Amino acid sequence: MTNNLTIPEKLLPEDGRFGSGPSKIRHDQMSELSDEWKTILGTSHRQAPVKHIVASIKDGLCELFNLPDGYEIALGNGGSTAFWDMACACLISRRAAFGVYGSFTKKFADCAANAPFLEKPVVYESPMGTYTLPKPTEGVDAYCWAHNETSTGVNAPVRRIHGLQTAPEGLPESALTIVDGTSAAGAIEIDISQTDVYYFSPQKAFGSEGGIWFAILSPAAIERASQIEEAAKLDGATRWVPSFLSLTKALNNARKDQTLNTPAVGNFILMNNQIQWLNDNGGLAWSTARCSKSASLIYDWADRVPYAQPFVKDAESRSHSVATIDVDDMINVDQILGVLRQNGIVDVSGYRGLHRNQLRIGVFPSVEPRDVEALLNCVDYVVAHM
Repeated sequence: MTNNLTIPEKLLPEDGRFGSGPSKIRHDQMSELSDEWKTILGTSHRQAPVKHIVASIKDGLCELFNLPDGYEIALGNGGSTAFWDMACACLISRRAAFGVYGSFTKKFADCAANAPFLEKPVVYESPMGTYTLPKPTEGVDAYCWAHNETSTGVNAPVRRIHGLQTAPEGLPESALTIVDGTSAAGAIEIDISQTDVYYFSPQKAFGSEGGIWFAILSPAAIERASQIEEAAKLDGATRWVPSFLSLTKALNNARKDQTLNTPAVGNFILMNNQIQWLNDNGGLAWSTARCSKSASLIYDWADRVPYAQPFVKDAESRSHSVATIDVDDMINVDQILGVLRQNGIVDVSGYRGLHRNQLRIGVFPSVEPRDVEALLNCVDYVVAHM
C-alpha cells in the first residue's frame, strides 16, 4: 500500500486536526482574531484594549476553575518549559520530590536536578503507561507531578501529599503542591484547592498558541516566592533570580492585567474566545464530559478491533484529553499515518520519545466527538486496505 490511498469523502471528519498540542483552533476563534486585527493587533499590551482582554481571561479562568479565596492567576512568556525554570528559581526552596512517568514529568525533575542552588531532587519513577505520585519525604518543600502526562496519555490524581516534611527555616510548615496542568487544564476535572500551583500553556484545551504560561497560585505559593526572591537579594546569596524568571514580578504585572515583557497579543484573543465558549456551554463540567465522550469512543474502539489496544492498561489512569493506542506490530503505523495525512487527517502520531507503534489522539474540547468517530472509521478503512 502507498500513501496514495484515497479515503472516501463520506468517511472523513469535518476537521482533521487531532493534535495533542498544538491543538485544533475553532473557526469562531479565528473569526474574532480577524475582526480584532485593526483595533487590538499591533497595539501596546500596556494599554486598555489588550489589558481588557487579559482581565477577561483571568476572570474567565476564575469562573472555569472556581478558584478558592486568595488564589490568584499569574502569566508570562515562555510556556510551561519556562515555568519549570521559574519554579526552580522561585518556588522550590531547597529540595523537591517528583513523580516521573513520562517525558514531561522527567524534564521538570531534570530542571531541578540541574539547578546549582537546589539539593538533588527525590524522584519517584514508574514505567511508561503508569503513574506514581511523590511520597511523603523528609526535608522536601515541594511536591511536583503532572495532572496529565502528554507523552503517554496517563491521567494522575491531584491531591495534597501529607506526611513527613521538614520546612526550611523561615518557610511555612507545609510543602507546596505544584502540578503541571498543561494537557489537563480545561479538559479534566480538577479541585484547585488541592494544589498550590496549577500551571499550563494554552495550546491544548484552550485552543490557542504556545509560548505563554498561566499559573493559578495559592496564598502559600505567593508567599513562598516572595520570601525566596527577597532572600536571593541578600549579600552572599547563592541563588540568582533574573527578572524573566521572577514569579513575583510576573504576578505583580498580572495584577495590572499585563505581562513583564511583550506577549503575542493574538494569543490572548484566541484564548479569551475559547474560555468564553467553554463557560457559555457549561464550564468545566461540560468540557470534561465532552472530552470524556470522545476519549471513550477511542478506548471502546481499541478494545473492539483486533489490531489495537489502549497503551495505558489501567482504565482509571487513561487520559480523557490525550488517548494513546498501541497498534499491532504486524501493521506499520507510519503507513497509517501517511495515508491519513494525505487525506487531511493530521497529528495522530505517537510521542517521538516513546518509539512505539502507536496512535496518539488529542480530544480536547474543540474536537467534535463525531469527528473522532469519523477518524476511527478512517483508520479501519486504511487498515482494511493495507
